[in-house]
Amino acid sequence: MSLVVRIPTPLRRVTNGQEKVAVEGGTLAKVIDSLEAQYPGIKERLCDETGDLRHFVNIYINGEDVRFLRGLETNTKSGDEISIVPAVAGGS
Repeated sequence: MSLVVRIPTPLRRVTNGQEKVAVEGGTLAKVIDSLEAQYPGIKERLCDETGDLRHFVNIYINGEDVRFLRGLETNTKSGDEISIVPAVAGGS
């Protein structure tokens, strides 16, 4: 089962500059573990010390925010596209 993960610019230094990577996993948690196995250090940028998603990281599976699904336990399937989107803050 292969899924595509879109990597945001700030994390591409961990993925050797790759914009998209292919991974395996039946849940988002397993996808993140697969990413960590291929690109050590990426998990700590996505998850906090308790293992939950960091508040400033948004992850979408096929355009749906995982926070409104089952979070890290959201099921994934072959062909899914996962997007990691860092939160943007600011204003004037």
